[in-house]
Amino acid sequence: MSDPAASLPAAEGRGASTARGGRPDSRRDGAGRDAPCYAALDLGTNNCRLLIATPAGQGFRVVEAFSRIVRLGDGLAHTGRLDDNAIERAMGALHICAERVKRRRAVRIKAVATQACRSAINGADFVARVEAETGLKLKVISPREEAQMSVAGCAGLLDRTGEAALVIDVGGGSTELSWLDLRGVDPSNPAKPPPILAWLSIPVGVVTLADRFPEAPGQDTEGRRRWFEAMSAHVREHISAFPHAEPLREVFERGGGHLIGTSGAITSLAGLHLDLPRYERRRVDGLWMERADCDRAAERLMQLDAKGRAQEPCIGPDRADLVLAGAAILDAVQALWPCPRVRVADRGLREGILLSLMTERRKRRRRGRNRSVATAAE
Repeated sequence: MSDPAASLPAAEGRGASTARGGRPDSRRDGAGRDAPCYAALDLGTNNCRLLIATPAGQGFRVVEAFSRIVRLGDGLAHTGRLDDNAIERAMGALHICAERVKRRRAVRIKAVATQACRSAINGADFVARVEAETGLKLKVISPREEAQMSVAGCAGLLDRTGEAALVIDVGGGSTELSWLDLRGVDPSNPAKPPPILAWLSIPVGVVTLADRFPEAPGQDTEGRRRWFEAMSAHVREHISAFPHAEPLREVFERGGGHLIGTSGAITSLAGLHLDLPRYERRRVDGLWMERADCDRAAERLMQLDAKGRAQEPCIGPDRADLVLAGAAILDAVQALWPCPRVRVADRGLREGILLSLMTERRKRRRRGRNRSVATAAE
């Protein structure tokens, strides 16, 4: 996106609906016509998120955003099935999304589901029910497509003067890592995502990690440190043997790479680092954090029990039992791929979906103009 700050919502918050900059929602294009709305829906293991936007230059302008924690993957690691209560929570959010898409008269919508629906034995039945009851056609995407869309959504935050980047998309049921070689990439086109040198998807996200390592009641700070280290070590086991990103190892070891972290857990860490009295997307999205900043935020969380974490304004009760799992995933990645800086992204998969839909539209319009010119010349 040519101007990341202008192309995305100014304050999506934790489920707010807003137009950029707090200005009244406008759906007129430059010629005064109604601008078409596009919708991207991401149903993850933990969250259901919707973004509705209109094209604006090479980016887009958000007209409505919705986010709700549904915990679709609750218990999935133990049973292999989507839980009935989790399904009902997800259905409630999806009915809201379907109504908003209809009200905005979106011309195109892409609705995707990720790890929970990929792995659940009743995932296909759930997808069929969603379509029957809401009209939304969920596509269960592959980990590779999930990684590609997340990179596309975060492309505007890459430091293209650097040599390499690692994009970490921490989900509820899986984590996608994408290594980007930025050497030789044209820095003048920030909207275009660079090619992915290597990517890895591990079946570990904040929900599955917290399920595997439940927090013991009554732990003291030292106990929480041991719990945190056990989670981090488990994640490192899933990443350490991956060989395909090794061509970039030397770049990271001498400090030539940077991380981009996209997830609710990482944005919560950023809000904690900034001591925000309430979550502010405009201050978090694009924030640079040093490795020491990440460590301090994680240590601060380890000083708090679940009740204390729930009282933090940028965490709240819905994330209190998951935020340390997210910090442990980030810690594991930083241990294996050290670099001095992390850029926080309050954007990712949905934004990548929207950009792909709008790019397809522009290509179709160009093909239509070319055919018209060719016909006129005959």
